Amino acid sequence: MSKTSDDFDAEALYRTLLGQVRDGLAGVGDAAIVGIHSGGAWLAERLARDLDLNGRLGFIDVSFYRDDYAKKGLHPDVKPTHIPFNVDGATIVLVDDVLFTGRTTRAAINVLFDYGRPQRIVLAALVDRGGRELPVAADFAGARVTLKPGQSLALLKNADGQLSLTIEDDNV
Repeated sequence: MSKTSDDFDAEALYRTLLGQVRDGLAGVGDAAIVGIHSGGAWLAERLARDLDLNGRLGFIDVSFYRDDYAKKGLHPDVKPTHIPFNVDGATIVLVDDVLFTGRTTRAAINVLFDYGRPQRIVLAALVDRGGRELPVAADFAGARVTLKPGQSLALLKNADGQLSLTIEDDNV
């Protein structure tokens, strides 16, 4: 079961996140944006466009890097990792839609280091929902929220590129 929540206006949260990232990158000369598939990739595309960093945009799929890969198996919709710029010495804005346990972020950092050694990695998340299992914190977040046990957030993108968030009940 899922429902759209007026409390989570994804477009408004994106504007908040954009302002934070813009301020955080002021004066940074070698910035790049890397989105985690799929929701983080959608956000990264918009951030790169709005910050004029289109030539410094990459995408990561963490499927093979997750620490629960052996338990969960391969996600049925694996996307290619594509980082078309030199990572060495860059300040990377790693973008995810919803930050929860920190395990996806850890996996994405492992992918980045396969491509080189960034000077700095900062994390931008549309929503930080707490519940960390690893010591990971968002440098930029559109909102910090608490959900009821058994709920999760999912970012959706319609045909016009508009973003929306839904609250889903986990059927565990």
